[in-house]
Amino acid sequence: MALHFTEAEFERRKQRLLTSLAERGLDGLLMFQQESMYWLTGYDTFGFCFFQALWLGADGRLALLTRSADLRQARHTSSIADIRLWRDAKDSTPQQQLRLMVEDIAGKPSRIGVEYDSYGLTAANGRKLDAAFDGFATLEDASQLVDRLRAVKSPAEIIYVKQAAKLALAARQAAEEMIAPGVDEGDILAVMQGAVFKGGGDYPANEFIIGSAEDALLVRYKSGRRRLASEDQITLEWAGAYRRYHAAMMETVIVGPPRDRHLELFAAARQALEACAHAIAPGKTAGEVFAAHAHVIDGHGLAQHRLAACGYSLGAKFTPSWMDPPMFYADNDWVLEPGMVMFAHMILADSETTTAMCLGRTFLVTVDGNECLTQAPLDLIVK
Repeated sequence: MALHFTEAEFERRKQRLLTSLAERGLDGLLMFQQESMYWLTGYDTFGFCFFQALWLGADGRLALLTRSADLRQARHTSSIADIRLWRDAKDSTPQQQLRLMVEDIAGKPSRIGVEYDSYGLTAANGRKLDAAFDGFATLEDASQLVDRLRAVKSPAEIIYVKQAAKLALAARQAAEEMIAPGVDEGDILAVMQGAVFKGGGDYPANEFIIGSAEDALLVRYKSGRRRLASEDQITLEWAGAYRRYHAAMMETVIVGPPRDRHLELFAAARQALEACAHAIAPGKTAGEVFAAHAHVIDGHGLAQHRLAACGYSLGAKFTPSWMDPPMFYADNDWVLEPGMVMFAHMILADSETTTAMCLGRTFLVTVDGNECLTQAPLDLIVK
């Protein structure tokens, strides 16, 4: 089997989850988040775009219901022994099969947790799930049960995160060496993603973000390419990914002489990132980190140009996003703990002058503060 962790590591995770189930008074959990399945068993697939679910009972028994296309995937990449299939057909009822599977394994449980907040469970399938279990068991939203456990990384996971950070730095170096007037954005993407692949890394959970000229103000990937002008700006947000674990970075690079507005925004972004780095520490809340960011940015008179969030947790993630909870936004009371991996991004977009400035780094929360995993100079890059 292609497992990235030891049996003992997976067993420790299962026991932590079973403790959480007991604290919630749940007889079992239906997992639809691919991240939960990967964390608990190693199961690695993008097949969650179809209906599938992993059951964990309060007695520790595991069972997966999936499609035939993922049978060998589950056997090869996971520790799951009980794998059951539903078949594609016009009249398929996998939700009913899931209920029958739970009944076969656990009898008639009273309270079942469900990961409703999941890309792996569409609204339509969620309605069918509720209908299938109606009168059988009470379904309760337990969407963040595993998220809370995944947020704190084990020593084995941190090894992978640090490797992802090395790949992120390799991609940064490749981009910096490539960026110049006349260079195509596609060539920049190619060397960045190539650096990750050459280092043994994976596809990231979402596309690298790249945009130049006016598109440098965007914070999402969009299709279409252009060549850099002799005076330009280009925003990059990317992540090294290793064994699905992510470490992200963000930069706005200036081509040609920077405008005064670039320098003004960069000074604020750098100061804000330094303030966030100081606030990322055990016992602090995610909301306090955001407040540190907002205090600096707003103090520079740039409130209208910032976002309402300035970062989030990172871990083993699947399409369509590498973002994990908790997120840095106002009044978020999620307390940071040692072992959490947090990405802080300072994003400033002045639409009136079409000026962009972004800066981001990934930090590991430690017992006495944090360690910047993507350590790179906080200097404005001018090419």
